Amino acid sequence: MNTKLQWLRNKMASLDLQGLILTNPLNIRYLTNIEAEGILLLTRKENIYITDSRYIEYVHSILTLYDEIIVYNIQDISKEDYENFFMFCENVGFEEYDISYAQYKEYIRKYKINNFVETEHIIEKQRMIKDEEEIKNIEKACAITDECFKYILSYIKPGMAEKQIADEIEEYYKRRTDGLSFETIVASGENTSKPHAVPTNRKIQKEDIITIDMGCKVNGYCSDMTRTFFVGKIPEGVKPIYDLVLKDQKQSMLQYKDGASTRMLTKMVENDFKLYGYELIHSMGHGVGMEIHEAPYISHNSDTQLKENMVVTDEPGIYIPGKFGVRIEDTVQITKFGCISLTKSEKNYIII
Repeated sequence: MNTKLQWLRNKMASLDLQGLILTNPLNIRYLTNIEAEGILLLTRKENIYITDSRYIEYVHSILTLYDEIIVYNIQDISKEDYENFFMFCENVGFEEYDISYAQYKEYIRKYKINNFVETEHIIEKQRMIKDEEEIKNIEKACAITDECFKYILSYIKPGMAEKQIADEIEEYYKRRTDGLSFETIVASGENTSKPHAVPTNRKIQKEDIITIDMGCKVNGYCSDMTRTFFVGKIPEGVKPIYDLVLKDQKQSMLQYKDGASTRMLTKMVENDFKLYGYELIHSMGHGVGMEIHEAPYISHNSDTQLKENMVVTDEPGIYIPGKFGVRIEDTVQITKFGCISLTKSEKNYIII
């Protein structure tokens, strides 16, 4: 059987679930590689994927005998079929964060469910630990991100608008990957003080500060990297803040390892920033995988232990409202005794 489905069935047994309805498309893709409209049922003895005639041929092309998944065309399922899927199942799990209350009531009625049980992100928690294939996809996405950044440094010229640069990054990714993993941030000058700046028509100046936050997807898996760099020279008022952010980004990366507390990692940077009169106004990092922001979250509100083969970001930043901001971010793989940076672009005083 598909090893991920076998893991899930073992997990169901430990939770006293005899059945499960999966509706989150990313979780379904994680388990089956299917990327289509449909739902996945795990009954007592069978794995069933229900879709419609638009996707039947595609789904059959994705699945193998190894997956042990039966495909149903929704148009061919009778009322009695629905009622029989979970016959003799006392407890049936569902993804409570992915369906509406109306769908919840409809599933109970349609499938004749005795006890509908919340599953509390069991699959998302499993997705935090990446397998070898997942890591290879993220590594490739990160390598292409590094290549794109090298290209874009040679592309940028004074007089170009932020939007033009963002569009060029998107075109670069479109030709080589599944596309963007999130909307590219290109911010220059005073716009760099906004952590989630949206590219504008502001033109790059001859002496300017630029922050680019960028990433792509390869086989459904994301990359994420931020660099702050300069046109012509580094303004005197910016250099001390850049040095502080870079120092903490490097030092915190040395602490990213199996067993590290996400809360303590964050507090180390927060405390150092406070010594110089600054604040860390966003998370220190987040998980990266099929989603650009997924568990675990590295912040003072989260007390998770990092585990081997998690893939997360390390992204401290300081922002001076109305003036400028500095953020440096890498995607890293957690190992037993440290971490491996999967994004490798230069970050020591980049001047174009």
